[in-house]
Amino acid sequence: MNGLEKALQTLHGYGSRHSAIDTGIQLFVTLGFIVAVVSVPTVDPARLIWFFAFPVIMAEALRIGYAHVFCRSLWLLPFIILIGIFNPIIDRQPAWEIGNIVISKGWISFISVVLRGLLSVQALLILVDSCGFNNICRVLHGVGVPSVLVTQLQMLYRFMGVLMEEALIMHRARQSRGFGRKSYPLKMWATFAGQLLMRSLDRASRINRAMLARVYDSKRIHKAKRPKLTRNDWIYLAAWTTIILFIRFIDISAIIDKWLSTHLT
Repeated sequence: MNGLEKALQTLHGYGSRHSAIDTGIQLFVTLGFIVAVVSVPTVDPARLIWFFAFPVIMAEALRIGYAHVFCRSLWLLPFIILIGIFNPIIDRQPAWEIGNIVISKGWISFISVVLRGLLSVQALLILVDSCGFNNICRVLHGVGVPSVLVTQLQMLYRFMGVLMEEALIMHRARQSRGFGRKSYPLKMWATFAGQLLMRSLDRASRINRAMLARVYDSKRIHKAKRPKLTRNDWIYLAAWTTIILFIRFIDISAIIDKWLSTHLT
């Protein structure tokens, strides 16, 4: 199984997942976690370190493995870096001095942006791993998110699968007609990309016609009877809400520093 087949299998696996905790509860906790992370002042990135308790504990509890989640979050690291790359250039006001090294506020805010981005991406990855993309879309529709937006998210997820399936078909065709050749000129790759786009659009149009022929109704598809919340759901909500609020409003690093300075001097 090559990398493209593994990626397609992983993408299909994200469609429907069954979690022991209600999807709406997990979505609420995840959104609350992201809001708490974003609300931390940019000049205090040390407080963001404690928020890593959420993705670490959740990844290990779901048997996903935090190392796996962390490696996948690094795919978006270049885009996160682009958001704050100009902060050290714009804000050169000194903040810390370590010996002869002066660290500006721009570098501190840049580190804060990177940590915020990684935490948010990891929380969303764990949410999708636990609940499944389709279940999340169903909950979003249930809480009042416009049906058009939810349908667009589902179509985007579906088109990603279509694109990867067509790429896999073309990859196999190239292998069967390539006589063992592994490298191709750039001109051929440009043709390959154009053909892939045209094949994907053609297949997407056929899917659209099939949906119209079957009188597709997004409201009827998204409408589903929600299960009742269990005791475990309420415990999960209360526990993580308390932990997130504690980390957000209590400066744990300052408390530890004060305790160390008191007992070690």
